[in-house]
Amino acid sequence: MREIGLEQLLALSTGATLLGTGGGGDPYVGRLMAEAAIRRLGPIRLIDVTELPQTGLVIPAAMMGAPTVMVEKIPNGSEVRKAVEQLERVLGQKAIAIMTIEAGGINSMIPLAVEAELDLPILDADSMGRAFPELQMTSFHVHGISSTPMVVVDEKGNSLLLNTIDNKWTEKLSRTATVVMGGASIIALYPMTTDQARRASIPGTMSQALELGALLRDHALPTAEKLSRLLEKVRGHVIFHGKVVDVVRRSTDAFVRGTATFAGMADDEGRTLRLEFQNENLVAMINGEPVVTVPDLICVLDQETLIPITTETLTYGQRAVAVTLPCADVWRTPKGVETVGPRYFGYDFDPRSLTPEARS
Repeated sequence: MREIGLEQLLALSTGATLLGTGGGGDPYVGRLMAEAAIRRLGPIRLIDVTELPQTGLVIPAAMMGAPTVMVEKIPNGSEVRKAVEQLERVLGQKAIAIMTIEAGGINSMIPLAVEAELDLPILDADSMGRAFPELQMTSFHVHGISSTPMVVVDEKGNSLLLNTIDNKWTEKLSRTATVVMGGASIIALYPMTTDQARRASIPGTMSQALELGALLRDHALPTAEKLSRLLEKVRGHVIFHGKVVDVVRRSTDAFVRGTATFAGMADDEGRTLRLEFQNENLVAMINGEPVVTVPDLICVLDQETLIPITTETLTYGQRAVAVTLPCADVWRTPKGVETVGPRYFGYDFDPRSLTPEARS
């Protein structure tokens, strides 16, 4: 077990934003929620999946909706606790651990706030190894675990309990409720036994985010060396250096969908990068040809600071470097590709990757 205090939060939110591939919510809002909880209640306990007891209930919690809405529709702070406690009442047992469903600026922070409130440890794991836009896009789904019963709550005090026939129906119904709730909601779902959590989780996500965030926040390192160390740690590759010349973005159905276009700089001068996103970056195309796609991670970093840029904060004139990181192994399986590959999102091509093992 290790503790997360105020001094680790900035690194954690930065690393989680990197793994969020442009999505996962605003890191500033999430960090403020976690800071408030830690100031009131003390440091947060982070445990490895191997430290889970033999029996018990693990509950993932997250924010659902369009990241652009989350920036303005701030949670009141009580929603996560209400969602978790209502799910505990439905199941007739108390949770022994909380976990994040995905990496991301706000969704890696929300479980920290509820952990402090409920005095429960946070599991050093998630179900994506990154962020994805839909609820069935989890390693839990790939392992056949049901996402329901699920609780959806909003800042006004409304709550909804869902029991569905499959995880895609969970996504459809909870997404509809989230739209009605104003485009963003707090959810508790995929309640699991500790055995299921050990078997189906992607381990080490939180500690990886801490490590990567600390590197990106190391102001003593020159930018070029920092980027080199980052890519070495994650087996990543540079996709493109360029300047944002156009962003088309719209919030619809509790998603942010859009396209960002970059004009090449330095070695990429004369070329054009287009990123297409649905909350998260899905496809990177250079001069119209797809070079990297989901399930691999596509991340945009500020050229000078290497701080990750989310899809809702991309703006004209930003100078950036786009990089790719390999996805978790679960997404290379047939069911993984079926669940989160480019064809699921409507693209007529198979996954593209710059990771050698993914191409073999």
